[in-house]
Amino acid sequence: MNKQTVLHDAIVGALAPTVLDVIDESGMHSVPKGAQTHFKVIVVSEAFAGRSLVARHRLVNEACASLIGKPGGVHALSIHAHTPAEWSARGGEVPASPPCLGGSKAG
Repeated sequence: MNKQTVLHDAIVGALAPTVLDVIDESGMHSVPKGAQTHFKVIVVSEAFAGRSLVARHRLVNEACASLIGKPGGVHALSIHAHTPAEWSARGGEVPASPPCLGGSKAG
């Protein structure tokens, strides 16, 4: 099973989202083709109601713990976590990811 599917299934199991998009952005970074190391996650769930942004990120990170920071796992996870009301108010949009600056290779 690929990492994108594992992340998707873990988030569904933990947060019962009404909207979930797990986007592999590895191709935007200096990693080997097919590395599956950088992901953008858009999660809309009632589980986020009344929680701070940090608490929301912790919930997503806990759900994805089997892959985050492990050898051969996910290196970077960009999280956009909203309640259904917030998602509706923003018109179902999230900002585009910035281009990779090359990490330690950036000058």
